[in-house]
Amino acid sequence: QVQLVESGGGLVQAGGSLRVSCAASGRTFNRYTMGWFRQIPGKEREFVAAISWSTGTTYYADPVKGRFTISRDNTKNTVYLQMNSLKPEDTAVYYCAATIMSIATLGAQYAYWGQGTQVTVSS
Repeated sequence: QVQLVESGGGLVQAGGSLRVSCAASGRTFNRYTMGWFRQIPGKEREFVAAISWSTGTTYYADPVKGRFTISRDNTKNTVYLQMNSLKPEDTAVYYCAATIMSIATLGAQYAYWGQGTQVTVSS
């Protein structure tokens, strides 16, 4: 079992930056691929970024490439999503998720989810 708790969401102006964090419980955090997803009310949850537990390789959705960076600190059981050059269309609830798969970009591949943190980008 893995429990995930997101933090760091908030309100930011377009062009600004924000970092959201996800703290995980459990002693085997380094064996989980971690992902970030986001959801706008009325729309399906969409993949944002992921970082593989086995290779450290990162994956990004096209809309956030070059602006967002996912990273992890296995000593703190925490994964981060640094978001730069934010746009109003980045406004969403951001969720972190964990999977034992080494590569995963689909929500269905993730077994554990946090409660989400709201990120709002004003124009």
